[in-house]
Amino acid sequence: MAPLWMLFASFLFAAMGAAVKLASSLYSTSEIVMYRGVIGALLLLPMIRLQGGNFKTPFPKEHLWRSVVGVVSLWMWFYAIAKLPLATAVTLNYMAPIWLAAYMFVTGWWRGKGLPEWPLALAIAMSFVGVTLVLRPAVETHEWVGGLVAIGSSVIAAMAYMQVRRLGQMGEPEYRVVFYFSVTMGLAGLVGSLLGNGMNTFRPQSWHGMGLLLAIAASGLGAQIAMTRAYRIGKVLVVANLQYTGIVFSSLWGMMLWGDVFDWHVWLGMGVILASGIAATFYNTTRTARGAVVKETDPIASE
Repeated sequence: MAPLWMLFASFLFAAMGAAVKLASSLYSTSEIVMYRGVIGALLLLPMIRLQGGNFKTPFPKEHLWRSVVGVVSLWMWFYAIAKLPLATAVTLNYMAPIWLAAYMFVTGWWRGKGLPEWPLALAIAMSFVGVTLVLRPAVETHEWVGGLVAIGSSVIAAMAYMQVRRLGQMGEPEYRVVFYFSVTMGLAGLVGSLLGNGMNTFRPQSWHGMGLLLAIAASGLGAQIAMTRAYRIGKVLVVANLQYTGIVFSSLWGMMLWGDVFDWHVWLGMGVILASGIAATFYNTTRTARGAVVKETDPIASE
């Protein structure tokens, strides 16, 4: 059952990306971030209350840092989705586990804790080869800025991952992490929208636009819940690797909605990044207290 929950989560994350790309023709990135946070928090609020949860936390500073980092990462990813083919933006965002593995590898080597794991180093190096192949069309069409933003988003997402894990080690429930993240997202998006659009931020909505915004928030929240469920009842390594099916789902969305066509360089690059990500995920999982922390927290609460 856990693999099915993870596949469902990956499908919903890809659907959220598709909705973000569609909404980008109607709203600015700041507006999408704002509505994603506000609607997500409103959807989450009654769920938390029904389960008897509370919002009081002894770790406000940790929540603030996690939320800020997560919002910046999400903001950059939404921007990249608007500029790049959906599958390209999603693939680059899935590099977060690779950055985590690279960080652990470098710190382990620097501190002299055991022999360097050179197969992992090779996987990390190959991931950059994959990035080069995936970004080739973007560079040729002068969309390289979107590609760099997507890569930057994955780096910051790795930082958010580490903070989520730290909050889990402190005993903070995942619903509280996601709720405060959503609230921060809404506030940050509001400030960005007011600075960019002024009072036009609150222009009249269309049914089409409201449907897309609701789809973004509902699919994102549903994906987080499904992913958390998968990690709680399944084997960590299997579930973690299944997240990469999001690349496949995003490719299908892109083909159906925008007629995206990729040459062999891009497909090869996606495959290399996928394989490297699986290797990095294996490394991250084995280094995380035998998966205990990962099983008790939402590992990707930054989406």
